[in-house]
Amino acid sequence: MKTKVLLTTLVLVTIISAFGQRQTLDLTFTAVDNSAYIKLDSIKVMNRTQSCDTVLYYPDTTLTLDFPVGLPRQNKGTEEFRVFQNYPNPSKEKTSIGIWVPASDNVRLSVHDFLGRQVTLLDLKLAKGYHMFDFVPGHEAFYLFSATWNGITRSIKMFAYTGNSASQSDLIYDGIKEDEHILKSMPTALGFIYDWGDVLLAIGYTNNLESGMLDSPINDKTYIFQFATNIPCPGTPTVTYEGQVYNTIQIFSQCWLKENLNVGSMINGSQNQTNNSIIEKYCFNNDPSNCVTYGGLYQWDEMMQYTTTQGVQGICPPGWNLPMDEEWKVLEGTVDSQYEIGDPQWDAGNGYRGFDAGLNLKSISGWNLGGNGTDLFGFSGLPGGILDYDDVFLFLGSYGLWWSSTEIGYHAWDRYLYSDSPLVLRYGNIKDYAFSVRCIKDN
Repeated sequence: MKTKVLLTTLVLVTIISAFGQRQTLDLTFTAVDNSAYIKLDSIKVMNRTQSCDTVLYYPDTTLTLDFPVGLPRQNKGTEEFRVFQNYPNPSKEKTSIGIWVPASDNVRLSVHDFLGRQVTLLDLKLAKGYHMFDFVPGHEAFYLFSATWNGITRSIKMFAYTGNSASQSDLIYDGIKEDEHILKSMPTALGFIYDWGDVLLAIGYTNNLESGMLDSPINDKTYIFQFATNIPCPGTPTVTYEGQVYNTIQIFSQCWLKENLNVGSMINGSQNQTNNSIIEKYCFNNDPSNCVTYGGLYQWDEMMQYTTTQGVQGICPPGWNLPMDEEWKVLEGTVDSQYEIGDPQWDAGNGYRGFDAGLNLKSISGWNLGGNGTDLFGFSGLPGGILDYDDVFLFLGSYGLWWSSTEIGYHAWDRYLYSDSPLVLRYGNIKDYAFSVRCIKDN
């Protein structure tokens, strides 16, 4: 009986340890132009799930994430001792640092320079809560801030513009905030939060160019930004799938099929596509030649192969997936000349967005009303029209519409290009419509 109780206790301890532990991830970033190494100036990492971000500056190109695994956070940022990344970073005259103290106790705060020399030290007894500090940098360009509470030490790296007029660094206590709710109101200033499964958008910058990629990391990983564009994807110039050869196109860190997908057996537009283990497609006006030119038209469920998991392979070739709404946003920011990757412009709801992203995605011929594009990045978007829910084919030559694999309620996000506009339209459409499909290569 005692043995059984002991074994049960050990199992419970193991389960609690496994599900309550913390884990760290090291995300390292580098970059190439085709296959040649290039130096990154900086990397911005945005948590698209929790709306916070942080910036790394060369040569600091590794982001270390500290997060809980197993049991979800019940109140982010308040259950443990934390130091939040300073803001701004780099700083010139002053930068702000926040720390969360879970319980009243002594806290030692120190700042060291690049050579490990201590430049300032504070010993304070701090109450439970969120405390602010101001740091005035001296002549050094790099500092390490460390805080120790109850035997636990947390550190952040801080950068400063050289040439500050201050002759000596200084760390100044700026007081305690009213309550923990401040933690949820200033994500940029308070630091970078990551929980298991969050979607991260990393944007690399070099020589006035930017390149973006998405991921939900679960292990240490090295990310390689690609700065080549309008070339076949390095190592994968073509893809043969179901008897058809597709070309590929590299648009910075995204590799796309250059043509709309044209896979499956054609059925009449008066029939619904069904879950019958056969990929079914529509050809505009029930004319197979239109599928050759524009690709097939697919209802959302058929495209997804009757799952609702965004980013799945669906009807794409192996190693490729159906682009998520977030991946369309990266593409839009990549090709637009005014709004960058990660700009709030791309998070707008139903409606036209951007400045000239649509113009730069459209093919140079085939659009009505003189609405041809520049096709600056080789995406070659064609006006393949649609099949609406009344079984009517519409808009050939005027509209190109592509599904995303991301639901919005009972609808799904899509993208429109229009012959009479240089913009891109994002809309949540009913899934019974049949639109064009593009595939993006797995990371």
